[in-house]
Amino acid sequence: MNGIPNIPAPRNEPVLSYALGTPERLALKAELKRQSGMVVEIPAIVNGQDVRSGKTVKVTAPHKHSLHLGNTHQADGRTIAAAIASARKAQREWASWRFEDRAAVFLRAAELLAGPWRQVLNGATMLGQSKTVFQAEVDSACEIVDFLRFNVHFAERIYTEQPLNAPGMWNRLDHRPLEGFVYAVTPFNFTAIGANLPSAPALMGNTVVWKPAGTAALSNYYVMRLFEAAGLPPGVINFVPGNAAEITGRVLENRDLAGVHFTGSTGVFQSLWRGVAERLESYGSYPRIVGETGGKDFILAHPSADVQALAVAMVRGAYEYQGQKCSAASRAYIPQSLWPAVKKSVLEMIADIRVGDVADFRNFMGAVIDGRSFEKLTGYLAQAKKDRGVTILAGGGADGKKGWFIEPTLLQTKDPKYRTMCEELFGPVLSVYVYPDKEWRSTLTLVNSTSPYALTGAVFSDDRAAAIEAGAALRQAAGNFYINDKPTGAVVGQQPFGGARASGTNDKAGSVLNLLRWVSPRTIKETFVPPHDYRYPFMGAE
Repeated sequence: MNGIPNIPAPRNEPVLSYALGTPERLALKAELKRQSGMVVEIPAIVNGQDVRSGKTVKVTAPHKHSLHLGNTHQADGRTIAAAIASARKAQREWASWRFEDRAAVFLRAAELLAGPWRQVLNGATMLGQSKTVFQAEVDSACEIVDFLRFNVHFAERIYTEQPLNAPGMWNRLDHRPLEGFVYAVTPFNFTAIGANLPSAPALMGNTVVWKPAGTAALSNYYVMRLFEAAGLPPGVINFVPGNAAEITGRVLENRDLAGVHFTGSTGVFQSLWRGVAERLESYGSYPRIVGETGGKDFILAHPSADVQALAVAMVRGAYEYQGQKCSAASRAYIPQSLWPAVKKSVLEMIADIRVGDVADFRNFMGAVIDGRSFEKLTGYLAQAKKDRGVTILAGGGADGKKGWFIEPTLLQTKDPKYRTMCEELFGPVLSVYVYPDKEWRSTLTLVNSTSPYALTGAVFSDDRAAAIEAGAALRQAAGNFYINDKPTGAVVGQQPFGGARASGTNDKAGSVLNLLRWVSPRTIKETFVPPHDYRYPFMGAE
């Protein structure tokens, strides 16, 4: 086939409303009922084959301990080795496919998800990860579709990037996949990250060993089945749930490891990086390491800020999906002159928030992901109740009897370096420090220096000069910086996502920058009429 393909222009998938009486609401309600009545056996998938070890971990709904959703088979050593071997073998053919053929697989996956698979993924994400209907829709439907469509567009841009030519020669860049396999490690909190981390390198001709989070195994399993339904060949992505330490240990020991695509905690990422560094001489090439990790994301208000807009951003930014977004608002700095009005509005909204089973669409919040998260958060809340200088203005309660429920909590602290202003909690807890209006400039320094992270942050100001000043002072404090908006909700193609410092390598998922990490360019120079004499003109007789 000869022809230069016209790749479909990407577009962001519309967010459905799920309002009363809409077809999508009825379809999702039916899907939730269907999935709630079944127990899914979740195998490893290696070289296109289901592998059931018999050693399983029970999958239950975080908001309803009694709801048994599935059993995840844990990959054993033989399965892990087979996944690595499968990835290496599959790459020989997959890398030879034309770009448009690889792209077609993922574009088809996008259309399947936008249509018949939409409520399957939404239902699994709601039940398995305790997301409300809106949070699931923007994640497991729209963001995955956006990643798949826009990554094809970004890849096309990379492939069309070519060098200049000179007379008599043709210069080209061959954007090769990496030599080896990519290890994708994905988190529980976004099904879209589970889809993107293995598929982005795969689109560029790489093959992948994918280790999903155990607490997102159900939705991630359906993502894998979606890729298969779209025509992904066996072995290109190998789905390997199981013990993280065992899988990672075996992967890092393999000389063909070519890259790590990671989202998770800072500590785990540093451990991975350290493990690669300790084995550096054993690899066939230097592995690419791409990671997005933690955050201690801020909202900073200038005295000119719009009070109601600020209050809504604090509530949505801190409590949507129970604060379990790496971008969630976790610390806020409010000027003294605005605080009474802001506090009143925030407390009114918190009092109105419903927490419970996400199948009840009236609820704004579900449960935190598991018992470990629940215990960590209740520990912070118990300590806050004892510590002087800290006031619990709202929430502070927890109930783990039927589900892992933490109340939306608002803390006020007199100490801007109190632990909940500095440490990542990953839960529905927002800490507020009220600063004197005249200390705006010193508060900018405080915001920049309090946390080791630099993921997201927001500044609210109706004074343009103050917004400019904050943008300059906080330039390194956030990889995603928002002016008069909450620090969450980045959209693929609009706000490429990622941060620096302890928040990761800032390779910007949802942009051309991320895909560049999964290619190894080869320069090709072709001379049409090569010289036949070694001598140059300057060598003539004097």
